[in-house]
Amino acid sequence: MRNVDPKVEEAIDTLNMKDSPTRRRLLSGAGLASATAAASALLAACSSSSSGSTGAVGDFPKTPPWSFWFVNHVYANPFFVPTQYGFQDAASLLGLPKPHWGGDAENSSVPKMVSYLNNAISAKAAGIATTVINSTGFTSPVKNAMDAGIPVITYNADGLYKKDGTPIIGTNRLCYVGQALYQSGVQMGNKIAELVPGGGDIVIFIATPGTGNIQPRYDGAASVLKSPKYTLHEIATGAATSAELPAEKAFLSANKSKIKGAFAVDAGSTGFLAQALGATGLKIPAGGFDLTPPTLNGIKAGTVAFTIDQEPYLQGFLPVLYLYLYNLSGGLVFPPNTDTGLTFVTKDNVSPYLTTKSRFEGSTAQQKYIKRPSGPIKNPPATTST
Repeated sequence: MRNVDPKVEEAIDTLNMKDSPTRRRLLSGAGLASATAAASALLAACSSSSSGSTGAVGDFPKTPPWSFWFVNHVYANPFFVPTQYGFQDAASLLGLPKPHWGGDAENSSVPKMVSYLNNAISAKAAGIATTVINSTGFTSPVKNAMDAGIPVITYNADGLYKKDGTPIIGTNRLCYVGQALYQSGVQMGNKIAELVPGGGDIVIFIATPGTGNIQPRYDGAASVLKSPKYTLHEIATGAATSAELPAEKAFLSANKSKIKGAFAVDAGSTGFLAQALGATGLKIPAGGFDLTPPTLNGIKAGTVAFTIDQEPYLQGFLPVLYLYLYNLSGGLVFPPNTDTGLTFVTKDNVSPYLTTKSRFEGSTAQQKYIKRPSGPIKNPPATTST
């Protein structure tokens, strides 16, 4: 085996060359007078760039190495893996350092989130993206960041809603990037009514009742299922994924004689539906949100009827792009509120989600081009606009 100079190994690791031609030449020394000298030059160039300004991207001018911070309520949850890939990819595309990522690992603690947000302010972040899971806890810290000249964008959650769907945002953030949460709940309610037309008892599992990222979905669904023929049960499963399956099994076991449908409004609770139904012997309509592998496998098997995609990758990618343009333009390019969408995934269209491994859905860390299927692009006529 060829001995590799430590400086060459350092360059390959630092610059994340993967299997590029430059990597192969450095390892072999082919075509280079000195692989060690070349590696040293690459590292020096990288160090010089990161210490002063980023290299020009396309026709954009050079900029400082702007540092963006992402604050999250459950940053260890697998749902946010594609979100992290999204902000990493956007930063790499723009020649910026990888954004900071933190907050609370799994318990939706507002004080922990605010503490991390305050760290970003103290560090003089060039921009902050944060989830806002209630309408009061982030009012002051977001204002403090904005008063310090730090632009703030919210993603995934943007405060709360009244029962009629009126938003209670609670911050002076620049914009929101994420799903229209109350309306997504309305769409789920319509789907439930379609699957359980005769009415009866319906359970909707929710990890953390009252939090702005998922409570609006329940409220939206409840606004549709307000007919006397439906009896809704809102059952908490807990923020930690380890608690969700036991909570679902306990409720379904105790109420299996009367429950006509089982649904969920968050990724973790939805992901355990198939297993909980199987453990209790129930064969009833089920569905929920997001694209975790257990949910997709449940759809393929026919145990789960649907799930709703909200594009978590875009919830990381777009805030970086918006913060970059806001800084680059001197604040003239003001970021817009952006609905990252609502796509129903059912047995009819689940196959590509199961067979394609991508960073966009968080199923692989590998960067790769995914060729689109040939043929017509099927999409219904548009019915909404801004």
